[in-house]
Amino acid sequence: MSTQQELRDRRRKRLRFQLRRKAGGRPRLSVFRSGKNIYAQVIDDAAGLTVAAASSLDKEFRTAGAAGANRDAATAVGKLVAERAVAAGVTQVVFDRGSYLYHGRVKALAEAAREGGLSF
Repeated sequence: MSTQQELRDRRRKRLRFQLRRKAGGRPRLSVFRSGKNIYAQVIDDAAGLTVAAASSLDKEFRTAGAAGANRDAATAVGKLVAERAVAAGVTQVVFDRGSYLYHGRVKALAEAAREGGLSF
């Protein structure tokens, strides 16, 4: 019998394989969420570099009191990572939700990134 972590790992690997095949050279917007925070990175796999990153642990969020694991924090992180990616010259990305369902905080981050100027 498989554990929950093994199932997540299989789902994540399957999704990454599909993304790499269909990406067409575009960087990927990778999302990680924990029980307390949410993180997002725009990664250029061809060069092996992180183009832009944001999380609910960033200084702007801690001082504003928006840090945490809720949809408002995810929306703020999505807007910030999109702003940083556009400043770095990236507008087209592939969305990598990892093993998480496209629901709740992950969906809020994705929609905010779209509003911020990223298209996927």
